[in-house]
Amino acid sequence: MTKSVFTDAYASMLTTLITLRKRKGVSQSELARRLGRTQPFISHIEHGDRRIDAIEFYAIVKALDAEPVAVFAEVASKLPAKMKI
Repeated sequence: MTKSVFTDAYASMLTTLITLRKRKGVSQSELARRLGRTQPFISHIEHGDRRIDAIEFYAIVKALDAEPVAVFAEVASKLPAKMKI
């Protein structure tokens, strides 16, 4: 069974987060600093090597000075109505 970290839906969420980070003009190193983590931590997330949960999603979006509910709505709008997990 394929882990969801490798699904198109998860990749779409990562693309949204990466696009947000770049649109805000924030480097991986700066985002890591804001989160109290290391740059490789952010790199592992963005490459899909490390899966994030809802709380981490929230923290990342807040660290990018964005509204988590709005960003999640953007992610959700790109997902199919029915999904297997």
